[in-house]
Amino acid sequence: MKNPYFGRLLTAMVTPFNADGSVNYEKAADLAEWLINNGSDGLVVAGSTGEAATMSTEEKLELFRVVVNRINKRVPIVAGTGCNNTAESVKMTKMAEAMGVDGALVVGPYYNKPTQEGFYQHFAAVAQNTKLPVIVYNVPGRTASNIAPATVARLAADFENIVAIKEAAGNVMQVAELYAALPEDFTIYSGDDGLILPFISVGATGLISVLSNIGGGILQDVMQAYAEGRTHDAAALNAKMVPLANAMFIETNPIPVKAAVTLVSGIEAGDPRLPLTPMEPANKEKMIVVLKEYGLVK
Repeated sequence: MKNPYFGRLLTAMVTPFNADGSVNYEKAADLAEWLINNGSDGLVVAGSTGEAATMSTEEKLELFRVVVNRINKRVPIVAGTGCNNTAESVKMTKMAEAMGVDGALVVGPYYNKPTQEGFYQHFAAVAQNTKLPVIVYNVPGRTASNIAPATVARLAADFENIVAIKEAAGNVMQVAELYAALPEDFTIYSGDDGLILPFISVGATGLISVLSNIGGGILQDVMQAYAEGRTHDAAALNAKMVPLANAMFIETNPIPVKAAVTLVSGIEAGDPRLPLTPMEPANKEKMIVVLKEYGLVK
């Protein structure tokens, strides 16, 4: 397994909010600290799990600044800078770069449903306007369209700073196609915790994780076992991990994991912003049962 660009396990960290819905920057910095002490090789700030879609530009930039300052280059900080407006994605990436982040995660434009040429031109515009290394984020379940492996390969060939993809289409064959089409030093991150083992078996090299918000140890163990050729151990660890990962998706991400962060880390993450709502009590109880089974809460 090749060395991933930003490290093997990046956490797509939740964004803590105060009771009034404002961003709690101090707790965000505390959570970033907790995460790098609990299995994370790097952090993605203001991604989907961080509720970027409901955050203002000013909030994102301040969040980048606070987390970058607290972590102080101990691990890479990747900023979620993409949206469905190419000009705004370029602008946000340039501003995030000025805040000192180490990379940009740029989602495929949602709602617009661009052609493959449209995807290419969107990511090209971002890459041409920043020195940051860029991760292409393919998540058809949220964007309604898929970035084809051939398009990713074209981007990788044309732009040295497009260095990785977060592949969240849930398609093992597509990961295999990416691996065959991309350069040796290009990093393929799984965007799904529960698919990390099949994905790395066909060429993925790391994970951008929701589950690691409550501790990345078991995910690191799965990937390490596979890297060492201990495939039976990797399968056993993966089987142990999957129910916990599934518990983080009882409701729409990041509703469950945000509640779990508060319970496991002791850092109050607050409720999600509308249109997401607090976790249904019955589902929260189900999640707590799973957390107890794994010894994450008492």
